[in-house]
Amino acid sequence: MRIVVHGQQAFGKAVLEALLARGEEVVAVYVAPEKEGQKADPLKEAALAAGLEVRQPSSYKDEAVHEEFRALKPDLQVMAFVTLFVPSAFLNIPTHGSIQYHPSLLPAYRGASAINWPIIKGETETGLSIFWPDDGLDTGDVLLQKTTEIGPKDTLGSVYFDRLFPMGVEAMLESVDLVKAGKAPRIKQDEDKATYEGLCRAGNAKIDWGKPWEQIDRLIRGCNPAPGAWTTLNGQTLKIFDATPLPAKTPKEIGGKLGEIVVVEDDGFQVVCADGRFKVTRVQAEGDKKAPAGEYAKAAGLEKGAKFA
Repeated sequence: MRIVVHGQQAFGKAVLEALLARGEEVVAVYVAPEKEGQKADPLKEAALAAGLEVRQPSSYKDEAVHEEFRALKPDLQVMAFVTLFVPSAFLNIPTHGSIQYHPSLLPAYRGASAINWPIIKGETETGLSIFWPDDGLDTGDVLLQKTTEIGPKDTLGSVYFDRLFPMGVEAMLESVDLVKAGKAPRIKQDEDKATYEGLCRAGNAKIDWGKPWEQIDRLIRGCNPAPGAWTTLNGQTLKIFDATPLPAKTPKEIGGKLGEIVVVEDDGFQVVCADGRFKVTRVQAEGDKKAPAGEYAKAAGLEKGAKFA
């Protein structure tokens, strides 16, 4: 089967390398074009190292791009982390069409921040879908799905890199096998259960210390490592990446105003929220690198009584 890999970054590279390692016939690789000054994409580097042709069109609406794709005589397009819009006219060129990875259990959490939002919203399970893309946003028929739990300490990073990334590579290989065997299903998505969330950006990531600890905890974990949950101190932004919730058992245990720093220690500091405190242990000050919260507190001269806004 003549396969074209289409994607970018580490996930695209991993999918390509997994296909090559088991002897699949990869005839070309499509990669998102680099912006000015940007380093070569990891998938592009891996493809060139394997002696494969690399193509980087800026748009897939151009008929000339379609003709170049047809000339490859592809049987299947494997799409791993594709951000440019690809119309169905291009998707349907391969003999068996195109399959794509999405890090949610479709039809839930369609969109580009499909890992952040389940954590932020308190879901206890998420997963991935391999689907047949169409002209909609993550609306195509589902080929297969895999599930994984979201634990009480999971972050965006742990859910993706520890589970959805390796599971996704294996799911891609399994999907290729199903296509080759003529057993790949096309399961219609239930539109009544469909949800969409916009990009999780800085505007969604501001910490409101007046919220319950559970909501703040989910926000911090769901935004770690990106975009980073944040707060302000004396007009300066501070991103918080690691923080342990300390739920109060009585009102006296809160012992301060909302957003107030009530304890400063060598390994971090404690901040008051609506129903408890947070022990903050890793942060990033504006213009600086990530650092242990204790180091930041010492360098910034942070003292008890300071208050986050």
